[in-house]
Amino acid sequence: MSIGRATVLSLGFVGAVALGMWIGPNVLSRDAAGGPAKQTAASTATRPASGAATLARTSMPAAVVPASEPALQKRLKDVLNQGTNVQIAAEGFRNGEQFAAVAHAARNTGVPFMVLKDRVVAKRMSLAAALRDVKPDVNAAAEANRARTMARADVAAVSG
Repeated sequence: MSIGRATVLSLGFVGAVALGMWIGPNVLSRDAAGGPAKQTAASTATRPASGAATLARTSMPAAVVPASEPALQKRLKDVLNQGTNVQIAAEGFRNGEQFAAVAHAARNTGVPFMVLKDRVVAKRMSLAAALRDVKPDVNAAAEANRARTMARADVAAVSG
C-alpha cells in the first residue's frame, strides 16, 4: 500500500469518526416513535428552554410504571379482548405506557393486539408505523397519538 493510499484511508477513518461524533447525539436522542425524545429536567439544565411548550413539557415528568404493574394490568383487562392473559400480553414492553398505548390502539382500530405487539416489541417499529403497516387506510399518526394519550391517562391513574 502506498503512502498516499494509507493517508487517504486514515483521513477517511478520522472523518467517519468525526461525523459519528457530530450526528451521534441527534440519533441517540430519538424516541421509539422516531421523533425527538422528550426532555427531562436533567437535559434542560444543559440546554436553554426554547419556549413555553418545552418548559411545560419538562416541568411534569411522566411517571414510569412497568408493564407488569398489577394495577395497570387490571385497568387494561377491559381494553384487551375477553379471556386475554394480561400478564402474558404485558411481557416484552419497555414500560406500562407502551403496553397501554398498544392495547388502546388495537381496541380503537380493530387491529389484533398480538399483531401490533409483534411489530412494536419484536420488530421495534413505532406504534404509528405498525398501524400504517397493518392498516394503511387508518390515519396512523392520529390513532397512535390518541392511544398514547389514553395510555398516559391510565399510567397517571395507576401511579398517582
